[in-house]
Parts: sequence; structure tokens; C-alpha cells
Amino acid sequence: MTGDLVLLAILMGAVTYPSRAIPFLAPGIERLPPPVLAYLRLVGPAVLAALAAVNVLVITGPTGRPQLHVGIETLAVVIAVAIVAWRRNLLLGVAVAVGLVVLARSSGIA
Repeated sequence: MTGDLVLLAILMGAVTYPSRAIPFLAPGIERLPPPVLAYLRLVGPAVLAALAAVNVLVITGPTGRPQLHVGIETLAVVIAVAIVAWRRNLLLGVAVAVGLVVLARSSGIA
């Protein structure tokens, strides 16, 4: 690991810390209006979903330009979203998606 990556990790932590520390630093946060609380609660999952979508759906093509890629990973994400919506269990959805991709890759399907 290079020093640049360590510096980047420290910078990312410094930028994201305030949003994670709001509940500790603002003792009256539970008195905020319900839409604000819902927004704050869903910011993290929304960011993770956006990162996952880019990592699953976009690949670098032979010319070096980004290209849309639809494969077993996309199917796994769709299944994971369906399981999370149905069971309200993120761990189960992620575990099923990872298991599907592992099985598909180990069997040579993907």
C-alpha cells in the first residue's frame, strides 16, 4: 500500500466523520421531523447502492472507455434487492447474492 492511499483513507475518514458523528454530537437529533430522520437514516444505504451499481454495471472496455455490462452480477444484485425488500434483511440479501455469484463463477456459467 502506498502513502497516497493512506492519505486518501485519512481524507475520506475526515470528510465522512461529521455525518456519522451527528447523532453523538447533536443530542436532540431524535426530535427532528420524521422525513429528516428518514433521510439521514437512508443516506448510507443510498451511497452504498450507488457504489455497488457502478462496480457491477460498468466495466472498462478494450478502448479504455466505460461500458455497460450486464451479467450474473447484475442478476445477483436484482435478487439481493428483491430479498431485502421482501425479508427486510440486508445480510440475507447480500449473502444470497454473493453465493449466487460464487456458484456461477465456480461452475463456469459466469
